[in-house]
Amino acid sequence: AAITLGACNNADDSRQGTSNSKPNEGSLRSPEPARNGVDANGNATVNSNSSAASQNDALRNSFWMTAAQGGIAEVELGKIAQTKAANAEVKNFAKMMVEEHSKANNELKSLAAKRNITLPTTMNSGNQATLTELQNLVGEEFDREYVAAMVDNHEADVQLFESQAADESDPD
Repeated sequence: AAITLGACNNADDSRQGTSNSKPNEGSLRSPEPARNGVDANGNATVNSNSSAASQNDALRNSFWMTAAQGGIAEVELGKIAQTKAANAEVKNFAKMMVEEHSKANNELKSLAAKRNITLPTTMNSGNQATLTELQNLVGEEFDREYVAAMVDNHEADVQLFESQAADESDPD
């Protein structure tokens, strides 16, 4: 599953701090990894009354759900940025995000299939809100908010994958 994170490692972190938006507000960043199943908004959830073993299974499953939803968002937002971005570097970055995350999404699907895990095929509500927000922006404002969303998502992805790696015995 580390391949999905690898796609984000190509991002240029020098663009950090380019937005005045607050973390978790209209950004791709998930406040915390999703847990145990999926709620009405497409976000995974966990039942705190579950046994420790089933909670571990639920958390592992939530990793897959969160990673898949984030990957889908990266691709969809990148597609929009390729057409809406004002800056050529932002357009090139978006193209790279679409290519890399499409590959990573395919690898994630393959790994999930080996484990008999069904992944979501759509973004969660937070990612959809970011998409809608970006669709309404133009020019430099679009570029700034798109890059800020990518930085936020990258940071959340690193946290998600590091947490999964620390808790997971599966070498894939």
